Amino acid sequence: MAGRLVIVSNRVDPPAARGNPAGGLAVGIRAAFGKAGGLWFGWSGEVTDGEVGPTRLQRSGPLTYALTDLTAAEHDGYYAGFANRALWPAFHSRLDLASFERSQFDAWRQVNRRFATELMANLGADDRVWVHDYHLIPLGRELRRLGFTGRLGFFLHIPFPPRRLFQALPWHRSIAEDMCGYDVVGFQSHADLDEFESYVERELDGLVDDEGMLRVGDRRLRADAIPIGIDVDEVIRLANSQDSRRQAQALASTLHGRALILGVDRLDYSKGIPDRLRAFDSMLRDHADWRGKTTLIQICAPSREDVQEYQDLRRVVERRAGHINGRHGDAEWTPVRYVNRSYNRRTLAGFFRLARVGLVTPLRDGLNLVAEEFVAAQVPEDPGVLVLSRFAGAAEILQGAVIVNPYDIDMTGAALNQALAMPIEERRDRHARMLAATRANDVHRWRDRFLEALDG
Repeated sequence: MAGRLVIVSNRVDPPAARGNPAGGLAVGIRAAFGKAGGLWFGWSGEVTDGEVGPTRLQRSGPLTYALTDLTAAEHDGYYAGFANRALWPAFHSRLDLASFERSQFDAWRQVNRRFATELMANLGADDRVWVHDYHLIPLGRELRRLGFTGRLGFFLHIPFPPRRLFQALPWHRSIAEDMCGYDVVGFQSHADLDEFESYVERELDGLVDDEGMLRVGDRRLRADAIPIGIDVDEVIRLANSQDSRRQAQALASTLHGRALILGVDRLDYSKGIPDRLRAFDSMLRDHADWRGKTTLIQICAPSREDVQEYQDLRRVVERRAGHINGRHGDAEWTPVRYVNRSYNRRTLAGFFRLARVGLVTPLRDGLNLVAEEFVAAQVPEDPGVLVLSRFAGAAEILQGAVIVNPYDIDMTGAALNQALAMPIEERRDRHARMLAATRANDVHRWRDRFLEALDG
């Protein structure tokens, strides 16, 4: 009989720290544990001035949280440095924003080595370990070095870059070999899987065998596209809640009957927010009938506010929103409402339900759960339309969306016009197909598929 499920992520979300999280990785991990529970290990979110103390164990029902801190130097090198100044931009195809410092790479590996040592002290021989995301790519090989012989899985929540871009990382071969040290490697999309297999075949002399397994030297692993999903019924419950309805009604009262176009993102350069605003500007220019009849609300949760690139992005977004309002607005109508704050999931579910158009146009994204939450929150009898970037992993799943190239500003503007003008029969048909696909690929199916592969 298999031992516990042990999940490792950069951040852990213990009950004492939890209010109503915005979704994403933490929600997916909780669903992965289900009722069986297990051990969740990772960074506490605390940064210490001195030495790191012992791992703190905290139980809540069947789930045990194992929390470790970071020193200031570890945070700067491992997290703020290599993970988010090298891997994040490189994996999102933004080499112009990447910084490759040897000291930060070394800090990244050293923190993974320490995490593995601390985790090893809490592992049983029969435990299954499921590691999450780019911060912790080396963790599996570090556990093997310490003698762990159980099953090891890794899931990459962000895109895997094209081979030529990945090669720009000075340590690309070492990172790829780390990924090949797992028994199962999961990706959000078949496009990401193809890029990984292409790299392994060309750079590591690997091959995909007749059983679909990836052979690399004496290693044999399974690499597969296993996209994460949402808890569809939970989003529907949130959208139907009294508080959600009240928030949506309050917002609707300020729109005065205008159709709502809604964007919800972290403020990050991968989300394509400046291009999205340009597309809305293009629609108002080319389809002047919508002037005064629609409003774009762009919600941007603050992100990495101490990083210069993110400060610059915020200024660009604010200027562009102001430019559109100055060009098209009047005393009675503000075309763009830009909101730089976070909302809880219940409030967002109500906003999604109110929106005529969900505008999800990242330049590069692993999956994008906002797209699926928008679909789940709709009223099937009168649903909104999803305008979705072809470069989001969700585009492989949500075939009923209006798919756009976010770099093509006029095309995206035309898609907004198409979505706003779409007859209700077509809206219902598209929504029904997307909701069925979202259910078929929900967070429980993601968990089951990955763990089936890991147990295999």
